Amino acid sequence: MGWIDALLGKHGRSFIKRKDSDAGEAGRALEELRGAIYNDLRSAEGAKRQQQRFCGPAVAMTFNFLVSVGIILTNKYVMGKVGFNFPIFLTLIHYTVAWILLAIFKALSLLPVSPASKTTPFSSLFTLGVVMSFATGLANTSLKHNSVGFYQMTKIAVTPTIVVSEFILFRKTISYQMILALFVVSAGVAVATVTDLEFNLFGAFISIAWIIPSAVNKIMWSKLQKDSNWTALALMWKTTPITVFFLVALMPWLDPPGALSFKWDLNNSSAILISALLGFFLQWSGALALGATSAIAHVVLGQFKTCAIMLGGYLLLNSDSGFVSICGAVTAVCGMAVYTSLSLKDSQGSSNKQLPKQNVAIPKPKTNTEDGVESNAAIATTVA
Repeated sequence: MGWIDALLGKHGRSFIKRKDSDAGEAGRALEELRGAIYNDLRSAEGAKRQQQRFCGPAVAMTFNFLVSVGIILTNKYVMGKVGFNFPIFLTLIHYTVAWILLAIFKALSLLPVSPASKTTPFSSLFTLGVVMSFATGLANTSLKHNSVGFYQMTKIAVTPTIVVSEFILFRKTISYQMILALFVVSAGVAVATVTDLEFNLFGAFISIAWIIPSAVNKIMWSKLQKDSNWTALALMWKTTPITVFFLVALMPWLDPPGALSFKWDLNNSSAILISALLGFFLQWSGALALGATSAIAHVVLGQFKTCAIMLGGYLLLNSDSGFVSICGAVTAVCGMAVYTSLSLKDSQGSSNKQLPKQNVAIPKPKTNTEDGVESNAAIATTVA
């Protein structure tokens, strides 16, 4: 090897050493970066940061809107042409399928990590699971036993219930501009949808009983994700079993008999399964929207879906909803646009403040000296 050393000389040997050292440092930097990314995905804070980064308010609300329209059409087919008139049982199938899918995600290590148990007491998760079963179950039962107009009136009542509840529980206030926009939205939706107010004593009782669980459900989904680093999927995994249990308990009281004697042929079962898959995406997208915005914004999004379906039928299918109803829907959509704009600005500002920051050490390139190589210096950079 003497002739190689003689050929390369002192500077040649120094150059090879420097290249080998640079390659080793680059390999170590790559390993550190890979480890940082893995830790980012396998920690509650990292998973929450990734959800905020890739699923902001606009993406979450658009996802929820599209899935909601799809499940409305599917459930109309299931409960109409298929004749599956068991709203609690259908809800139970939805949550059971969601639980199975979440278990598959868990087995494949695709489920985000939950925060430490000490950050969220089990009583909060249990309460959310119970409230969710009543909110979804009573909503479907209310729709079955009430006219569409009465059902819409109770949905409108959820908005002021959320505002009052958040003020009482958390001293949370909203601006006068948002209050005015919400008033315009509620008035427009009332004019557009409340065309018949047929009264049914049992249906009215169910509707009134549904208002508070619905409001509390939305508030808890939003608050737990924002304050305790829960992601939508992780929170679904913890609460869905509780919801399934209480839906089973509600079935004998609110569903008519005959569910087991239903004709479970291939066509009917396929339609119900598609509805259940959409139900999983609806629950996921709804949780994402609540985590990215607020409980009130999610209610406004639901009212927007109603108005969009009405206006779409009028523009595309020539359905005659009446001039007054169309004017009410247009007014409501204008109010929703103003409220959504105000809400998105507020949510984006708070999200930027809440994003946790992580320090990652990135090696500084080496600088040459006459006799060799200087030692490395690490520069700490902030990665959002």
